[in-house]
Amino acid sequence: RGRMSRRELRADVARCAAALRQVGVKRGDRVAGFMPNVPETIVAMLAASSLGAIWSSCSPDFGVRGVLDRFGQIEPTVLVATDGYAYGGKRFETVARVKEMLPHLPTVRQVVVVPFLDEKPDLGGLSKGVLWRDFLGPVDRPAPPLVFEEVPFDHPLFIMYSSGTTGVPKCIVHGHGG
Repeated sequence: RGRMSRRELRADVARCAAALRQVGVKRGDRVAGFMPNVPETIVAMLAASSLGAIWSSCSPDFGVRGVLDRFGQIEPTVLVATDGYAYGGKRFETVARVKEMLPHLPTVRQVVVVPFLDEKPDLGGLSKGVLWRDFLGPVDRPAPPLVFEEVPFDHPLFIMYSSGTTGVPKCIVHGHGG
């Protein structure tokens, strides 16, 4: 459990948006999350949408094939993932799966790893990997301004997926306007 004030949320979103911009994310790019329900998931989604980028996510309990069936269609520029997740009192590591899927996601320029199971997860062998706090930069400095890219009403905001029970999951696109 953790707490985050609106001020902290805004500052983290601004830092994340600036970091995404620095690695080249722009309007229309896709940012993918392989994340559980944690505050950093919301921060990354809000940061991506502030740039006019499109957010998509998969639960970290998906296997490599399930993730590739989804993210392989959308060609993400950045992948945000936790080092693992907990379920039913058990801990499940995910960095090995990220390493396995990365060669099949050639458009990914940066993998941002959010510590969940370990404070400093081992990113050895994850050539494009950086820890969340290193990506966002120092929290002791003022956050950069949060600037929102103006997009049309029908500009894509989220890409979700059908279940995949009848073949490869189909993309379901939700726009900024509804």
